[in-house]
Amino acid sequence: MKYTLLALLFTLSLLTKAQSQMDVLHYRFEIALNDLNDSIVGTAYIKLKTPKSDSLLAFDLSSINAETGKGMLVTSVAHSGNPSNILFPTIHPYSHSSSKLIIRGWKDRNSSDTLNIMIRYRGIPADGLIISKSKFGRRTFFSDNWPDRARQWIPTNDIPGDKASVEFIVTAPSHYKVVSNGVLSGETSLGNGSTVTHWKEEKPLPTKIMVIGVADFSIDTSGIVDGIPVTSWVFPENAKEGFRDYAPAKDILKFFIDYIGPYPYKKLANVQSKTTFGGMENASAIFYYENSVTGEQQEEGLIAHEVAHQWFGDMVTEKNYSHLWLSEGFATQLKHYYLEKRHGFKRARIDLEEDRDQVIAFVATSNRTVVDSISTFKQLLNANSYQKGGWILHMLRRKVGDDVYRNIIREFYAAYASKNADTRDFQAIAEKVYGRKLDVFFQQWLYSPGIPKLDLRWKYDGSKKEFVLVVTQLQSNPFEFPLELSLSVGNGKKITKRLDISRARQEFRIPISSTVHRVIADPNTSLLFQGNVSKLP
Repeated sequence: MKYTLLALLFTLSLLTKAQSQMDVLHYRFEIALNDLNDSIVGTAYIKLKTPKSDSLLAFDLSSINAETGKGMLVTSVAHSGNPSNILFPTIHPYSHSSSKLIIRGWKDRNSSDTLNIMIRYRGIPADGLIISKSKFGRRTFFSDNWPDRARQWIPTNDIPGDKASVEFIVTAPSHYKVVSNGVLSGETSLGNGSTVTHWKEEKPLPTKIMVIGVADFSIDTSGIVDGIPVTSWVFPENAKEGFRDYAPAKDILKFFIDYIGPYPYKKLANVQSKTTFGGMENASAIFYYENSVTGEQQEEGLIAHEVAHQWFGDMVTEKNYSHLWLSEGFATQLKHYYLEKRHGFKRARIDLEEDRDQVIAFVATSNRTVVDSISTFKQLLNANSYQKGGWILHMLRRKVGDDVYRNIIREFYAAYASKNADTRDFQAIAEKVYGRKLDVFFQQWLYSPGIPKLDLRWKYDGSKKEFVLVVTQLQSNPFEFPLELSLSVGNGKKITKRLDISRARQEFRIPISSTVHRVIADPNTSLLFQGNVSKLP
């Protein structure tokens, strides 16, 4: 038993090493769908590089579950050393179990060799490709890969750190329309009731956002923004409402192009779907939950969040999910910024205060940090990654100023577009643009748990004409931050004071000639904190 366990651990370490060192350059997926059952037939052509020392290749692909019968059955694996040889004449041995497809025995190749693998398979997806019915009873097929569910229906190196270009060639009954990443390369009727649709994306993507959507769609072009067609794909029964609801995407796209930089893809499709989540930021083909369509344009914030992801999450992708906030926090903050500029800070303040409440509730029961290598992938869909991440960027913006903050965002994007980044990479860019070290800021907000929990007690000492404030941080790890106060004095006048907080307990005495009647902490919604303000006896 001991030796079996050691052998298993050794094998797992080899597989992990092989996948971490593998660099997939391009995926080509040929997928056949039908209306008779939920089985799919697939062929994957994978172009990759891997170190010469690796004697095996490992791909993620769910194997057949004996109880449910769902999963994928690999029927053949072939390879060719010639990238132009699509016939793949060399059949190769493989094993497929425990959701790992292992191809062994690579010999006599240079470290610079490009490998071309062909994998034929079939089966019923247990997840990843959601085969279901719309709320109108029509059959639909929508892939939903986050965080690591691409393996449920396509063979991949299913990690965010290995990005590749992708194309989907989908054969489906002709009454369907097919949407995917990239540009439409062609549609061909086979004359037997089926149509082949070919989409191709040249930019490298993480597997989490490589998707297809197959359904009965009504399609509308809401406009062209800097040469980018912005379209809406909605269920026919919702055509009028959906075209209206997704129309704001055009103005949102223009806003982020002006603020961040050129849009990285060649189209923006907004798709009503059967996604597991409220929205999924698939590159150039955003999937929204089907009830996002009401005709009332109630999801402007959701659309802004998902469009912002096209830059952060899609083009700039976290190296691993420990740094998920670089995706979700960025999209959250950029959404708030868009709403602020479009509707005024009053609207943004409402959202920021709601987000702050969610963070307060989360940290009351969790000691997880934002950069989190402990939680499971799905546990990372929490207020740390979204609301706290957005708040951290909001506070960074307030700290460095709007112009510097925008330059930080733009330079970070320019440096890591089509690549992967982690929190240290972002910090380095922020410090470079700001011209000062930000170690304390990043350490306390991203690598330490919780938020400031403040007890603020004050009085006005009339004899000395002083405003007295005692600030106590109740959490175990004191933070350093600026605290703004709005003081209401005589004749309805308000005075704003900014105090630098850095210790567990601090007392301030501020000369003020008029009696202070009321104190409001953080009047401009600049600080993520939980606090109580009361008068000293």
